[in-house]
Amino acid sequence: MSSSGIEPESPDLVCQLDNVQGVVDALTSVRWKKQQHAVLELSEHGIVLIVEETACIQAKVYLQRELFVKYEYSAEGRPRFGVSLGLFVDCLNTFSVQGHSSAIEICYPGPDMQLLLKSVESSDSCTYAEIRTRIPDTISWDYNFEPAGSTPLSFTVKSAALKEAIDDLEWPGSSIYLILQPSPPSVTFRGEGHGDLQIDFMCHANTDLLVAFHCDRQVSHRYKYKFLRATTSNIPSSVIRDNRGSKLTIGRGGMLKVQHLVSVAKPAIPHPHVDSSGYQQPSRIAYIEFFVKPEVDDDDNANDT
Repeated sequence: MSSSGIEPESPDLVCQLDNVQGVVDALTSVRWKKQQHAVLELSEHGIVLIVEETACIQAKVYLQRELFVKYEYSAEGRPRFGVSLGLFVDCLNTFSVQGHSSAIEICYPGPDMQLLLKSVESSDSCTYAEIRTRIPDTISWDYNFEPAGSTPLSFTVKSAALKEAIDDLEWPGSSIYLILQPSPPSVTFRGEGHGDLQIDFMCHANTDLLVAFHCDRQVSHRYKYKFLRATTSNIPSSVIRDNRGSKLTIGRGGMLKVQHLVSVAKPAIPHPHVDSSGYQQPSRIAYIEFFVKPEVDDDDNANDT
């Protein structure tokens, strides 16, 4: 609370978005359970939201400053604060009107360290929301994603096909093997539970689904199904509809990185970042990254073969 005659400190960040729904889609994609705490990190480059399940899975949403129509940043360093992810998404949803691209202003911190949201489009009415923040939890593990070798072990597959494949592999408490092999070039998801189920993406036979493939040796790693499913369970319908691709990369020690791209461009309205052919430049894209740790046996069965 400021004393009389003392000017309140200016906020660290004041920014405006012209498409709330796009940000709701991006944040929802990392909401894999009902109760989740998130850490927001602010910088001159944009906003990063981080969620995790201790030592198992971590997800990040990158909202680069270029996707904001206004981004005024005055903090020193990189302020971080914690919020309830569900509450944050629900509040943003109150500003999103179906079929209409709503614009809002986001400000931090408020007088009591709140995250402040305000509608900015209507001159007749204004909607406000305050979200209580908290001292953020320490991010419990450093994913430290490193390449598994000189040649990247990665593939890009249509997001809809990836989601369908992982959904089809569901068995409660099961594990999923992810196998890449260079000859014949293919990606295999194999589930083991009350039986075996295998889904193959053959590089030459599925060129419409498997967009890119890089692998110079066979590798096999096992992941807990519930964490693998978390990487695709809430992919926005816009990503499925636009037939976008998702990139999966296996790093050192079997760390799996899954990347999605979510549009935050205003729908059906020409934008300077979108050319006449519909190509959307990266500044109108939110980047989503998941990092999933592999299951490793004592006998180290999950190592590269």
